[in-house]
Amino acid sequence: MLYYTTFNSPFWEITMVGNEDGLTNLHMETGKGKRKFIINDEWQCDDIFFEDIKTQVMEYFNRKRKEFDILLNPQGTDFQKKVWQALYAIPFGEVRTYKDIATTIGNPKACRAVGMANSLNPIPIIVPCHRVIGSSGKLTGFASGLNAKEKLLNLEKDT
Repeated sequence: MLYYTTFNSPFWEITMVGNEDGLTNLHMETGKGKRKFIINDEWQCDDIFFEDIKTQVMEYFNRKRKEFDILLNPQGTDFQKKVWQALYAIPFGEVRTYKDIATTIGNPKACRAVGMANSLNPIPIIVPCHRVIGSSGKLTGFASGLNAKEKLLNLEKDT
């Protein structure tokens, strides 16, 4: 059984999905980008189940949290999970390039594949795909829209 909750953050409405095995999805309803999210009829709404995770996410938005202590269970290929693990290791307030991530996972020529895995990250913010930028230093590719990426990076920069 999967559970979900929806709440308002300072920037967007957020929907989280997961179960006892961990958080599987965090969706930011930014109104931009290519990411769409539909709540499955089989999922059960349970705000209390996500209380601690919601608290941590809100602390992040309120500049009181730089690291998360949340059990994660993203669903994806082994390659995607390897990329997401590398993303999770990017420290708060820092950025890496797609090439940096490709090198970190031991495949320095896999920049495009890293970008694709990055775009499919089901747990943004907590698995900080927003901290990955183009080699030129410009903001590139963010499934929830570049404005959202910029907001998150500015939030971290100002902390």
